[in-house]
Amino acid sequence: ESASCRISDLVQAMKQYTYMDQAQFQEIDVHTGLDSTLKIFGHQTKKGIEVRRDYDHSLPKILAYAGELNQVWTNLISNAIDAMDGSGVLTISTRRDGPEAVITVADTGPGIPAEIRDRIFEPFFTSKPAGQGTGLGLEIARRIVVNRHQGQITVESRPGDTRFEIRIPIEQRQDHELYPSEPDQRRETALQGV
Repeated sequence: ESASCRISDLVQAMKQYTYMDQAQFQEIDVHTGLDSTLKIFGHQTKKGIEVRRDYDHSLPKILAYAGELNQVWTNLISNAIDAMDGSGVLTISTRRDGPEAVITVADTGPGIPAEIRDRIFEPFFTSKPAGQGTGLGLEIARRIVVNRHQGQITVESRPGDTRFEIRIPIEQRQDHELYPSEPDQRRETALQGV
């Protein structure tokens, strides 16, 4: 494959990844976002990481903040690649479970130790060496899934099998807040002063 074709593919993936020139809240195909994110990590997965896709192509489009979900996929896939340290299997699967889309990101890395598993979604908590992680990736992913999309994110982990499962309602309203703790009255008052 020529360098210009690879560059063109990467530019196209970035456009899809960022949902450039598209509404922020929209009906999306989850697989398009996952594939765009995987393409961006292509240079890291070619070096010994096998990528498996187990997509349920009957999964309907969902209403979502597309760019924000791509942030979730980016954080989970990046962590999985880091955990496998250049060798292993990354499996992305999708399915429908009643009114929810279920997306699973699994890796064959060493697993998340039980003693820190309850803390991985805390802000600024990282198991990575100093200078390699901010401790915000999973916290941001949790906020996007739970607060913004009224979904759930869970993890199951043992050596050789770590799975993050994301459940998102297929249909939902647009008005979910990323930071829902600020009272509506206070927010409205602040907006009137602008």
